[in-house]
Amino acid sequence: MRPVRILVIEDDILVGQLLREMLEGLGHVVCGIETTEKAAIDSALRLKPDLMLVDAQLRSGNGASAVSVIQRTIRIPHVYMTGGYGPFEPNSIVLKKPFMLAALSQAMHQAIALS
Repeated sequence: MRPVRILVIEDDILVGQLLREMLEGLGHVVCGIETTEKAAIDSALRLKPDLMLVDAQLRSGNGASAVSVIQRTIRIPHVYMTGGYGPFEPNSIVLKKPFMLAALSQAMHQAIALS
């Protein structure tokens, strides 16, 4: 997979930083880490990443709602990460936490291929 610009939307900043390290280790670029719905929307519309990794539950708001708002303006492939929270739009790519790096990489490939 070519290097991808990724926006990480995750309520736990430590998990966000761990994801950054993992993704950069795979050769990707993390263009931002956001913890709230509003910040996620603002960053996605400003940065226009190639992919978003989206936690279902955020510090303020939720990931599915943020994605819904973003997708009305710009189509960005995305993968939801969840510890059990839902529901998501039909045909969503959802990773159940905790997940392995191989599963994350596969989900990213799938999301980009569907776009």
